[in-house]
Amino acid sequence: MSPLSRRRLILLAAFAALANPARAESDLSSQIEAWRAQRLARLTAPDGWLTLIGLHFLQPGENTIGRAPTNGIVLAAGPGRFGTATLASDGRVTFQPAPDAGALVDGKPVASAELRLGEGVGKPTVVTAGNVSFFVIERGGRLALRVKDSGAGRRKNFLGLDYFPIDPAWRIEAEWIPFDPPREVPIKNMLGNVSSEKIPGRAVFQRDGKTFELWPISEGPAEPLFFVISDETSGNETYSAARFLYADPPQNGKVVLDFNRAQNPPCAFTPFATCPLPPKENQLTIAVTAGEKKYRGEHD
Repeated sequence: MSPLSRRRLILLAAFAALANPARAESDLSSQIEAWRAQRLARLTAPDGWLTLIGLHFLQPGENTIGRAPTNGIVLAAGPGRFGTATLASDGRVTFQPAPDAGALVDGKPVASAELRLGEGVGKPTVVTAGNVSFFVIERGGRLALRVKDSGAGRRKNFLGLDYFPIDPAWRIEAEWIPFDPPREVPIKNMLGNVSSEKIPGRAVFQRDGKTFELWPISEGPAEPLFFVISDETSGNETYSAARFLYADPPQNGKVVLDFNRAQNPPCAFTPFATCPLPPKENQLTIAVTAGEKKYRGEHD
């Protein structure tokens, strides 16, 4: 299809929405319901956020790992002795499985392997034994093991997600004002660590006769805009620390903020996640009565 034909289809769809607002609202509801189903599937997947059972920081040198209390890093599940992770002075981490652990590194049995970090777009090296797995992440300049268990209680006993009613009025077309160059802003996480994040611009919108703006964290040129927000529902109807909102990259100076897709961060479901907190620019003085509500389970 030519670019001209695509533009014509977009214009026809826009005119159809204006002519039939009930149909447009129905289409939005269908899109949001499909998104919610995908969100639930990701969250409850065998390697989703509900499977987190530990975050263990590595010490320099050898770190014995396993469920037995004699290990330097004691896991909540898995083999009594998983193996040994060695943190070298140059920051490299190597893992040597214990003989009887049945451990696999990226699905293969090995005598020893270097563990790639689980950051950015690159995939981490994953060590597994039965239902339990771990990989290395960096937080606050330190390396840690993020541990998962597909049989974790939080996954098996998950209570589901609750939402505000879908509201087309909370799908807002905001003005996009880029920062040239992008700004570096300190962002704190739940552990108290602070990292410098690139902010490519700001999304400015009006609601209830007031002007608001949101600053997104850049996760790469081809990635969606990532907003960490709070509002006057935080700590009441919604999770106290923050909610996350993703938006497609700006088009023609506009960015669509669909607050119906605002979602809880992983920290709402598990104490082992390390979620960013909203910068002051994203602490909205308005009640955003759209998107995901507070989780009814243990970590609400």
